[in-house]
Order: sequence, then structure tokens, then C-alpha cells
Amino acid sequence: MTTHNDDVDWDRWPVADYLAEHYREVHPWDAAVIAHHSAYYRRLPPGGIARSVEFGAGPNLYPLMLASAASRGIDAVEAGASNVAYLTDQICHRPDASWLPFHALCRELNPEVPATLAGALAPVDVVHADVRSLPPGAYELASMHFVAEGATEDFAEFADFCRTFVRTVRPGGRLVAAFMENMPTYRIGPASRWPGCPVNPATVTEVFAPLTRELDVTHIDMDPTLPDHGDSGMVLLTAVAEEV
Repeated sequence: MTTHNDDVDWDRWPVADYLAEHYREVHPWDAAVIAHHSAYYRRLPPGGIARSVEFGAGPNLYPLMLASAASRGIDAVEAGASNVAYLTDQICHRPDASWLPFHALCRELNPEVPATLAGALAPVDVVHADVRSLPPGAYELASMHFVAEGATEDFAEFADFCRTFVRTVRPGGRLVAAFMENMPTYRIGPASRWPGCPVNPATVTEVFAPLTRELDVTHIDMDPTLPDHGDSGMVLLTAVAEEV
């Protein structure tokens, strides 16, 4: 039986287990994503984006750091209560020290990232909402990391999430994204099970090509330093949104 997004209790996302497995140090995959995205953000005017969105933010802070180089305001939109609580604590109080090396790498690769981690997170507002409820054309830039392919087992629903992602920016708006390649249903921590929709560069291109221009899709090989969830690498994307 296929699991869809609404079948899952996202309020119970295991934040502590997820962070322990993936984000307590900068893995080669993180460094590759940060390098790829930094090259894109360096092409944008510093602070030239009035408001951007992190589409399904989760507890991952480095996409917010990257966007801070170009964005005067960032909405971190997240449906899961546990992720919202973590983001709010990190941004409103003191972020975990484990994020400092991520910030250092973001700033090394793009000096327009604010000089302190707190400064890089200062433009962020945490928005507790389903990304599917976002109004069309509300943002100038949208960023998405490991969301659409990790929210469902159904490819049609994956494609719908991607179209919604594109629609959140106005035509001509910027898009930055990362996807796990061939991600099956997977576990975080000792027990919890979460949906996965296997995608690859060809399927990501198939979905985004009719919706965008200046589409660039690249591939990163699997990182052996991370838990093996059955994926085979990562797909990275940049594009400019057309009218959807």
C-alpha cells in the first residue's frame, strides 16, 4: 500500500535522531551541497531578495545560512510540530554549536553570508504551516532540501509538491533544491519509518523542465560517511520559475 503525505504524522518527526545521524558534523555530502549552492548564491546581488522561503524547512539550518547571503527575509515553512519547536529554539535562543562548522563553510564559500551564525539566522521567521497552503507568487526565491521525495511514496504526489514549490515564487523567481536519489522508504533512529519516492536526475528534469527555464540538474555520488538508507546519491537543482 502506497503511503501519501497525509498518511504520516509529521508532528512526530524524530528530530534528535535525525540530527545525530546527519548533522552533528559536516559530511562530504553537506560540503558538496553547500559548495554547489554557494556558487549559485554568489551570482545574486547581496541582500537583493526581499523575501525567500525554505519549503519544508525541517531541522536543517544550513540552507537558511546559505539564503541569508541574498535574502533580507526568510520564511522557514514547516508543518511538523517537533521541527517547528527545534527551529524556533535555534533561531530565538542560541543555536547548537554543531552548526558553527556549517556556518564557517557557508561563509568561506560566500563571504556575503553574515559573519556570525546568529546573524545568518536573524532574517529567518519560522512559519508553522503546510507548504501546500502557501499563496502563489509570494516569494522571489524558494529553496527546498529533501522534501518532495521524502514526503510521499507516490510519484504523482512528488510531482505535485514540485509544482507547488515552483508556484511559491513569482515568474522569474529563483529556485534552489536538493533531492535524495532513489530514496526508498527509510528509517530514522531505531524504529520510525518514513516514506520515500525514488527519483533521479532524469525524473527531476522531467518534472521541472516544463515549469522552469535555465534549469541545471547535477548529481552527487553516495556519501559513505552517512547512514545507508538505500539511496544512491543526490540530485541538485537550480532554475528560474516560469508561470505555472
